[in-house]
Amino acid sequence: MAESTIVSDTAKLQKYLSLPQRGKVIAEYVWIDSSNGVRSKCKTLDKPVTSLKELPEWNFDGSSTGQAPGDNSDVFLRPVAYFPDPFRLGDNILVLAECWMSDGKPNQYNSRHDANKLMSKHAAHKFWFGLEQEYTFLDSTSWPYGWPKNGFPAPQGPYYCGNGTGKVVCRDIVEAHYRACLFAGINISGTNAEVMPAQWEYQVGPCEGIDLGDQLWMSRFLLHRVAEEFGAKVSFSPKPIPGDWNGAGLHTNVSTKEMRADGGMKHIEKAMEALSKRHKEHMKVYGEGNEARMTGGHETAAFDKFSWGIADRGSSVRVNRACAEEGKGYFEDRRPASNADPYQITGMIVETLCGKVEGTDMYTTATQAEAQVQDMPVIQSKP
Repeated sequence: MAESTIVSDTAKLQKYLSLPQRGKVIAEYVWIDSSNGVRSKCKTLDKPVTSLKELPEWNFDGSSTGQAPGDNSDVFLRPVAYFPDPFRLGDNILVLAECWMSDGKPNQYNSRHDANKLMSKHAAHKFWFGLEQEYTFLDSTSWPYGWPKNGFPAPQGPYYCGNGTGKVVCRDIVEAHYRACLFAGINISGTNAEVMPAQWEYQVGPCEGIDLGDQLWMSRFLLHRVAEEFGAKVSFSPKPIPGDWNGAGLHTNVSTKEMRADGGMKHIEKAMEALSKRHKEHMKVYGEGNEARMTGGHETAAFDKFSWGIADRGSSVRVNRACAEEGKGYFEDRRPASNADPYQITGMIVETLCGKVEGTDMYTTATQAEAQVQDMPVIQSKP
C-alpha cells in the first residue's frame, strides 16, 4: 500500500494559531484508556479557568476505547488537574481527568482513585516520588529511529549521554518535549540519551503523593503530541528490540519524611523487608512484558527474585551510596517497566509500606481490570 502524501504542515498551522479566540478557551480533556494509553478531546469554555472546580464534568464513548460495553457506554470525565497548553498557548489548558461510570463508581481502569485514597490516608509520611521515564523513538515502520533499515547499529557503548551524529537521534524532539513540559508546569527534572540508540529518558519529580502520577501521565501525553509533529512514534515497550540491547524501565525513587530525617536508613531497611514480602504482587503491576527486560542482565535484576543493595544497578532496589554513607535519603525501585502505570506503582509502594486502606487493594484492582479487558465484547463498527 502506498504511503499517504498528506502530512501535517505545522508552518501553515501557525497562521491559524495566531488568530484571536474572542474570549473563548480551549480545554483539551486527557484520560487513560484500557490499554494504558492516553486519549483526548477538546471542549470550548466561555472564560479562562482559575480553579479546578470551574471545569465541568464531561463524557465519552467507552465502548470505543475498551472501557465500557456498548449497552452502557457512557464514561464520565471528572477533572483532577489542569495545565497550561504548550501547543495552543494563551489561556488554553490541558485537563487531566479520571474516568467514572454512571453508577457513581470509578471505571475499572481508573487506578488513580485507589492510589489517591492511599496517598491521602498516609499523607503524614509525606511520600516523595521521582520517576525516570525511559522510552524509544520509532520511525513509520516501527523500527528504531536512525537504525539501519536492514541491520543494526554498532554495539552499545557510545550512546548513553552521547553527543554527535551517529551517537544520538531525535534530539530535536527531546528538546521540544522538555520545553513543553516546563511550560505546562510539569516538574521535569532532567533528560538524557540512554544506552540503546534511539532510546531516551526524562525524569519527573520530586512530587508529593498523587501529583507524581498526574504529572507523569501528562508528560507522556505531551511526548506523544510533540513526536506526532515530527512524524516519530514513541514506544514505551520494556524490551523494544530483542537481544543484546538494553530494555526500558521506569525507575522509581521513593522517600518519606522518616527516611529523609537523621537515622532514616533504618526506615529504608524496614522498607526493603516489606517490599521483599510482596515481590510477586509488585511485579504484577509493574508493567506488561517486563519479563523480557528483567533477565538479570543489562542492568536489571531477575524477574522472580527480590534483591537490594548499595549502588548495585543489578538489584531489584538500589540505595544510593551517598544515602547509605549519610544514613538517610531515598531508595530506587528499579523493577517497574517503562510502560507501567505510575498510579499503580506509587499506590502499591505506599500500600506495601504503610498498609491498605478500607475499600482499596492496588493488586486486586489491577488484576480485575486485566480480566475485564479480556472479557470485553469485540468492538463493532457503527453504521
